Amino acid sequence: MNRRKFITLGTATAGLLTASSTADVLADTKKELKKEKRYQKGASPWPICLDTATIRPASLKDKIKFAAKAGYDAIEPWDGELQEYEAKGGNLIDLGKEIKDLGLFVPSVIGLWNAIPPTQELFDKSLKDTRNRMRMAAQIGAQHVQTIANTAGEPYDQKWMASRYKDIIEIGLKEYKINPALVFVKYQPVKTMGQAMGIALDANHPNAMIIPDTYHMYISEGNFEGLKIMNGKAIAIFQFSDAPASPGVKDLGDQHRVYPGDGILPLTEILKDLKKTGFNGCISLELYNPGYWKEDLQQVAITGLQKTLEVIKRAGV
Repeated sequence: MNRRKFITLGTATAGLLTASSTADVLADTKKELKKEKRYQKGASPWPICLDTATIRPASLKDKIKFAAKAGYDAIEPWDGELQEYEAKGGNLIDLGKEIKDLGLFVPSVIGLWNAIPPTQELFDKSLKDTRNRMRMAAQIGAQHVQTIANTAGEPYDQKWMASRYKDIIEIGLKEYKINPALVFVKYQPVKTMGQAMGIALDANHPNAMIIPDTYHMYISEGNFEGLKIMNGKAIAIFQFSDAPASPGVKDLGDQHRVYPGDGILPLTEILKDLKKTGFNGCISLELYNPGYWKEDLQQVAITGLQKTLEVIKRAGV
């Protein structure tokens, strides 16, 4: 073989090897992209959380134990429970360690009440309580805390709301390393997911987020199609429950919430749309049904998890 043929053959071989190596790298990259973290022994693309209101009569310590025993990944307590726990001599940092030792984490705490009142004077006065609630949430290791504009007034000034929400985000991140997220509730000034997203967008902050709730998406009549145009990075946690066929939507209250799959909401379609957003946070079971509170609360926690996983399975996500 002469020198020219040798060089030509070598160059061609190198090209084939390079092409082959590139193809292998691309194939491996695609495999990695296809991999996603799964929870509940692979049954869910999202960790499943228990909102403590679901088993409200139990003590906070029992709620944590019930959640861990039932097999949840996380727990979402309320600020009043943390305040009561401290008042009785409990240490929230130690409680956070206990939660972690039981295999749970805290994606969110409910919440920053009266966080965005309608005037600067009232806002400044509210910050003492807001900071204390952030402190409590941070001490148990929460990732987020719910920002509740229950006293914003109607109609509210969206520019004002967005600016104050931005202030709250900055306080949370800088002072407590916690990310406040905005909620919407039919019975409050910010009623729909669209209204909450508008405020979050106008806050002009990369950490602005909202907390959708299937029940309030329904009863506020904002409905569910908006999920199709959302980015999952805008969602801190996803509150989950079903609604019964009766009473009618205008007469439904939080006390009417039922287990996922026991009502009329299109939960499987909602979860399919949620998956497409790229959301990778918690699905949090949130029930306020006084009928469940009269039952065995450990069993309520178990049933809630089972029914949530059944809906996820039917959604095929």
